[in-house]
Amino acid sequence: MNVLLIAGGWSDEREVSLSGARMIHAALERLGHQVSFFDPALDFANLLRVAREADFAFINLHGTPGEDGLIQAVLDKACCPYQGAGAAASYLALNKAASKEVFESAGIPTPDWQFVTRVQGPDTPPTLPLPVFVKPNKGGSSLGMSLVRTSGEFPAALNTVFSLCQSALVERFIPGVELTCAVLDHRPLPLIMITPKGDAAFFDYHNKYAEDGAEEICPAPVPDEVTRNVQSLMVKAHKALGLTGYSRGDFILSADGTPYLLEINTLPGMTPTSLLPRAAAQAGLAFEDLITELIRLGLEERGR
Repeated sequence: MNVLLIAGGWSDEREVSLSGARMIHAALERLGHQVSFFDPALDFANLLRVAREADFAFINLHGTPGEDGLIQAVLDKACCPYQGAGAAASYLALNKAASKEVFESAGIPTPDWQFVTRVQGPDTPPTLPLPVFVKPNKGGSSLGMSLVRTSGEFPAALNTVFSLCQSALVERFIPGVELTCAVLDHRPLPLIMITPKGDAAFFDYHNKYAEDGAEEICPAPVPDEVTRNVQSLMVKAHKALGLTGYSRGDFILSADGTPYLLEINTLPGMTPTSLLPRAAAQAGLAFEDLITELIRLGLEERGR
């Protein structure tokens, strides 16, 4: 097939996107596909045209555009199939406050939260007991995220977020073990336990992408009951958001054994250190097999 590989973009996660794209590009060629690379940051005006000429688009964008549904909406106009969630579901998942509303309505545990906009300003007081996490309401890779332990740190944390976007999500800090669970075609993959190395207070940008940034154990060394519970919640959240193809969710397992869903990523990372390829490998899917399955699911969902 003629595959349009879309990566790069203009978000702060551009370099992560390009890193994963190199791995995907090589895999697609090994599978016998003809690959054309497209970077929306350099040639957005031609996306509709080139998409109409492709048999399939493989999206490897993070943040905006990509996870916000914009690229998917253009591809839909071009009648070009692609992997993963559609435009509306992508936008809903990227907006942390909106997705938390969906989680709560579906009975999925998620930490208590507060939504703060730039209109309200950095002097807005916290409504949750400290400590709290303050993070951009839309975005990933832990960019702009702060752990606030005192009320005096709250305005600076909000200003950090407002330098990146218009709204912040404030989330109650829950001590516990970080787990991640991916879904492929409504089937959960093995859990991964994540433990940041060094002095990091949480799984930050460095821990996520440095080769020695974190200890990631797959399958996660947790009781079978916990594994089944997290996997069940992940599939439930995937369906509640209207996602298709694949996704990956981040959880905190509290001391009392409750798994709290933090957020869902609709375009999980595909770098050599990324979590989805590792979980897929544990389930018996080599990287090329994973790419093939994502294309199959995309064609099944949106094939011409």
